[in-house]
Amino acid sequence: MVHCFISENVPFILKASTNNFYSLVTDSELDRETASEYNITVTCSDEGVPSLSSSVTLTLQISDVNDNAPVFERSSYEAYIVENNTPGLSIFTVKARDADWKQNARVSYILEDSSVNGVPVSSYVSVSADSGVIHAVRSLDYEQIKDFQFRVKAQDGGSPPLSSNVTVKILVQDQNDNPPQVLYPVQTGGSVVAEMVPRSADVGYLVTKVVAVDVDSGQNAWLSYKLQKATDRALFEVGLQNGEIRTVRQVTDKDAVKQRLSVIVEDNGQPSRSATVIVNVAVADSFPEVLSEFTDFPHDKEYNDNLTFYLVLALAVVSFLFITSLVVIISVKIYRWRQSRVLYQSNLPVIPYYPPRYSDTLGTGTLQHVYNYEVCRTTDSRKSDCKFGRAGSQNVLIMDPSSTGTMQRIQSEKSILDEPDSPIEVSHPLAEQ
Repeated sequence: MVHCFISENVPFILKASTNNFYSLVTDSELDRETASEYNITVTCSDEGVPSLSSSVTLTLQISDVNDNAPVFERSSYEAYIVENNTPGLSIFTVKARDADWKQNARVSYILEDSSVNGVPVSSYVSVSADSGVIHAVRSLDYEQIKDFQFRVKAQDGGSPPLSSNVTVKILVQDQNDNPPQVLYPVQTGGSVVAEMVPRSADVGYLVTKVVAVDVDSGQNAWLSYKLQKATDRALFEVGLQNGEIRTVRQVTDKDAVKQRLSVIVEDNGQPSRSATVIVNVAVADSFPEVLSEFTDFPHDKEYNDNLTFYLVLALAVVSFLFITSLVVIISVKIYRWRQSRVLYQSNLPVIPYYPPRYSDTLGTGTLQHVYNYEVCRTTDSRKSDCKFGRAGSQNVLIMDPSSTGTMQRIQSEKSILDEPDSPIEVSHPLAEQ
């Protein structure tokens, strides 16, 4: 009689069958991630006295099923990056593990689609699919974006694949890349804005307050105020932390009306950045006194330099245009004069010219005389020569008063064209008088 049994604490049992055959079957679910291999010892003994037995060990390998999703090492991640970083800079690494085996345990990382201030998150960061390293795609600016978050998915290579995701938050750290900005007093270029201080002001009189801000954060935005230059350094002081300008001593009549203070504002960054503001102070009891004194208040040097430059430039341009115009006018005059000289001295033949309506009516006065004119014209000349000829010529041009401009010509033996040098007689109204 043979009896077989196996070792305890294994999820298997032996079931007897006929003719001393036994079946090894599972007693509960197997989990490869808990135990991937079992060594099962089967012992068989008889009922003899003494009992004899023998045993055999079975090694059982458990095959894998993709029943585990990747698991990140942390439930969420938080990383820091300093602004003005180099694009492509490695920020940090996310890591996920899969309890499965081989291909079922191969994890790849994917950046899930989302947006940051309306911009796709992929334009800010990227993630390596194999290693999970997160890189900065662009240079980040703390003043534009202080922090943002996104989700990374880890996916295994099983079929079907299983995945999990994690939230990653990026905190941008500030650098001291912005100087302080002075809000008051407002710098108005060349115009003068002055704070009034009465001459009766006592010690500690509040003149004005310099207000400045720094868009950086932390100690990079901590501001301090210092009096850099002043017309009378013994009269005013500036609060180191609040920027208040107060009198150090009592104002006297000997103090100048015009006081000019230069205040420097510095932040606490490394290296520190600063800004300078000019404060004009009028020590007077009335506005007319201030107005009369500040009419000639010197402007800022840079403003004066720019104004002088533009005035000199305008003067140079006007002078150049004037000289150019003068040269052009003189050149045209000389050219016309030389052309007229050339035309006047030309040897072109003289062609007689007889204009229409050359003679007037004979008139009805008591003194009727006829004057003769010999007119010579050339086609290329601008001047005319007139000669007084003899009276009583036979060649006379007469205009009939009743006609509409038709010339009546009295011809003698020869025509005018036959005798171009013969005088032409024209009646003139003055002959009647």
